[in-house]
Amino acid sequence: MVYLILILIGFIGGAIGSLAGLGGGIVIVPSLLFLGDSTNLLPPITPQLAVGTSIIIIIFTGLSSTLAYLKRKKVDYVSGLIFFIGGGPGALLGAFLNERLNNDFFNLFFGLLMIVISIVLAITNKLRVFKLKKGLERIYKDNDGNAITYRVHIPIGISFSFLVGILSGLFGIGGGALMVPLMLIVFRFPPSIAVATSMLLVLLFAATGSIAHMVQGNVEWLYTAALIPGAWIGARFGVWISTRLNEKTIVIIFRLFIFLVGVRLILLSI
Repeated sequence: MVYLILILIGFIGGAIGSLAGLGGGIVIVPSLLFLGDSTNLLPPITPQLAVGTSIIIIIFTGLSSTLAYLKRKKVDYVSGLIFFIGGGPGALLGAFLNERLNNDFFNLFFGLLMIVISIVLAITNKLRVFKLKKGLERIYKDNDGNAITYRVHIPIGISFSFLVGILSGLFGIGGGALMVPLMLIVFRFPPSIAVATSMLLVLLFAATGSIAHMVQGNVEWLYTAALIPGAWIGARFGVWISTRLNEKTIVIIFRLFIFLVGVRLILLSI
């Protein structure tokens, strides 16, 4: 029964993560903490174990989604590697900083982060798009053959991705919820390219951060074994559903979900 629940959590995390370019950790981490603290299904689990386990799962979510998006030629490798220059070291630093957080501080900061992400998701489409005149020019041709030009300002991209990488390693999230708005608003990525490239970053950030978490023994491998199959299938399902359902409706529901979970985590820390 427990493993079926973990498979389901992995599936939901993978599906939502790949659909919105988030990674899925924002579902997996609070779910593990809830099962360990508020039910008898799992023994109590520390934030370190929840984050370390989540970040391993995110590797498979990111890999599954990236492979699916690659087939659709949606991933901007060049921009992704530029962002990884900052995000990789940031993920390592965040993973080591994670050891310094106790349960109350973790719940408080993670709860605040979830609320911030829910707000970011709500206002992304309403914010004014920047018009960068400098930066690495990228050109994407859509399905109709129209050329869409956007630019990546390398110093801004590396600096911001470094901060996102820290959050990824610290809280076990993919970081896509923050990278996607950056790509859409500042660099004017086409939405489909932003989401697909975000999943590549989720994969790279998680793979880097997982090294530190494994060294520190922050991975519960039995839970990982149950979560991975669900996350892998869920990620593929998320990519499939993104081309068939109203993505905005799903994001609205997900935004409300993470806002409420964020509030609950903050209340637990008080």
